[in-house]
Amino acid sequence: MALKLVGAQDDAAERLRTAIRAALPGAEVEVRTRGAGHFELRVVAAAFRERSRLQQHQLVYGAIASLMAGDAPPVHAIDRLVTEAPVT
Repeated sequence: MALKLVGAQDDAAERLRTAIRAALPGAEVEVRTRGAGHFELRVVAAAFRERSRLQQHQLVYGAIASLMAGDAPPVHAIDRLVTEAPVT
């Protein structure tokens, strides 16, 4: 049973990466699994320049909203979200 959870978590982590990269082209995305359906994210994206932290987080949550919706979503919570603009 634990192997299924690990596989499901790995699948959800990859889906998070894919969704964020699709919404924020060129983004560097790190995903850490924290438990069943719980994740930590670090996203570095040029789209974050000139945006408030709230706006940065809204962009990320907008990108992953479909993964957190429904009766049994693969993503239950983002326990920590770090957003940064790349250093030039």
